[in-house]
Amino acid sequence: MRALPICLLALMLSGCSLLSRSPVEPVQSSAVTPKSEPVKPKVTRPAPVRIITDAQDLVGKPFRDLGEVTGESCQASNQDSPPNIPTARKRMQINASKKAKANAVLLHSCEVTSGTPGCYRQAICVGSALDVSAK
Repeated sequence: MRALPICLLALMLSGCSLLSRSPVEPVQSSAVTPKSEPVKPKVTRPAPVRIITDAQDLVGKPFRDLGEVTGESCQASNQDSPPNIPTARKRMQINASKKAKANAVLLHSCEVTSGTPGCYRQAICVGSALDVSAK
């Protein structure tokens, strides 16, 4: 009976030592890619979009209005976490960044509403996507 635990212990230790050994693979340079893996294109990240809350900040700066953008945060039921205005603002920024050349958003309003189909309560932010020139 005493031999059984000793045999099991020896078996476990030998199994663990086999797992720690791995064959050494040659290092491949970044210029050579295996034929089985396709080359992935580099993902370009859009430039950050800043939020402008006061239209007076645009006075004297040349800009182009690219259209209205919105962002929302939805509380699906009474038990879910409440809608969040900062989340709605961030989603509005993301939606503006998807528009070509948008680098700013003029925030029109953010409000929490109820009775929206599919949402118990909803935070929604509305703004205008802008291309503000550096000049």
